Amino acid sequence: MLLSDVFLSLGEQPFGKLVGSVSMGKLRTYQLFDRLKARAHLAKLNAETLRKAAPRLWARLTERDDEFAKDLAQAILVSNLDMIVAVLDYLGIPNDGGFFAKDEDPKQHLEEGWQQRVYEKFRGQYPEATLLFYINHLAWETGSEAGVFQPAA
Repeated sequence: MLLSDVFLSLGEQPFGKLVGSVSMGKLRTYQLFDRLKARAHLAKLNAETLRKAAPRLWARLTERDDEFAKDLAQAILVSNLDMIVAVLDYLGIPNDGGFFAKDEDPKQHLEEGWQQRVYEKFRGQYPEATLLFYINHLAWETGSEAGVFQPAA
């Protein structure tokens, strides 16, 4: 599974909400601002220009630009670290503010059905697009799932 598939599985409208969740302050804190600005091909990067660029960014993802998908995912994830910490703590995955230790194998903490359990626990607490994106990103990052997770009705 490509990371661009994770974005595409959400649909274009939820993708726009994900892009809208990006925090310029967090990008600067984690030194991702200039990288995202360059990778998104934006002369100026702020919440408004990023939001307006969402259709172009979506088009790049439909072309399976996975390097761009990785940079965009980082921007979205650092902007939603509170949710990431909550999910990792719930799963019992040791983390430092949402980041794994280099020698930690988080996959060992992902028992069968973990995605649905995380979804049920946190839906309503966090925006659905953001939660589904992170669940699928965690699966992609750990190589624990072959396909994109869609919650059971």
